[in-house]
Amino acid sequence: MTRLINPRLALPVLSLVVLIVAVFWLQPRAMSYVGINLLFNLAVPIALATIAQMIIIMVNDIDLSMGAFVSLAACITAAILPVNPALGVLLLAGCVLAYAALGALIEIRQLPAIVVTLGMSFVWGGAAVLILPSPGGTAPGWLVWLMKSKPPLFPMAIVASVLIATVAHLLIMRSSFGVRLRALGGNARAVSRSGRSTVALRASAYGLAGIFAVLSGMALVGLTTSGDANIALRYTLLSIAGVILGGGEFTGGRISPVGAVIGALTLTLAGSFLSFLRLSPDWQIGAQGAILILVLAARLLVRQAEKRA
Repeated sequence: MTRLINPRLALPVLSLVVLIVAVFWLQPRAMSYVGINLLFNLAVPIALATIAQMIIIMVNDIDLSMGAFVSLAACITAAILPVNPALGVLLLAGCVLAYAALGALIEIRQLPAIVVTLGMSFVWGGAAVLILPSPGGTAPGWLVWLMKSKPPLFPMAIVASVLIATVAHLLIMRSSFGVRLRALGGNARAVSRSGRSTVALRASAYGLAGIFAVLSGMALVGLTTSGDANIALRYTLLSIAGVILGGGEFTGGRISPVGAVIGALTLTLAGSFLSFLRLSPDWQIGAQGAILILVLAARLLVRQAEKRA
């Protein structure tokens, strides 16, 4: 039986705890409801994008267009959804269907996903610029209310992250649908021999990832209250890093939805930690990469120790 907490999560959890302790040591005033909310302010859209990337990685692909796709969803949400809700919903649904069709095309033609998605990043980015040529637009009132609401006990960012992790875990790790998708990443040939359509499964995986990516763009607009064609370009690398930091692997369908969300929270908190150190923004991305390398190096050492044992 799949466990919600497993050894694969130990290192991501430890990394998050260490960062939290370091932040509270540097800035004790952050140890409050408001402080925690500010620290994890952008965690929700990053977590959603990380889950989307995790689903793609789960089927042995990598999506280099994730940031551009999330930006496109954000532009539709900010420019069209407030003034024409029906058209906005239709366009967002169309984005998900286009994403699913992309997965089907990759499977049918046996194309390298990393190349196809890199090319699609320009398509998504161009569409975003056409919809919103310059930064602007506005967020729907209900979306702002949802993203900036203040539930009791824990900030919205924490509550939403727990909800995202739970839903993703149940969907990917507990359902028969999730089992089939993970099997596609583990052994696509065996799935095909069992009579399952690998085209339908890969299209389903991409479609599901598209839903999470669209939700990421909407959440981002709900927090920033405006859109921009370049608003989420960093999410491509952040989402990949979040998946790997959370215990996922590039092959074999080995992923952890809970770990992916923890990885997203860790990367979000790392940005706040580096800001408290007054590190220049030009160096912060490199520092985040260094943190990721340290965690991965620690994971390698743990695995080597397990093998020796």
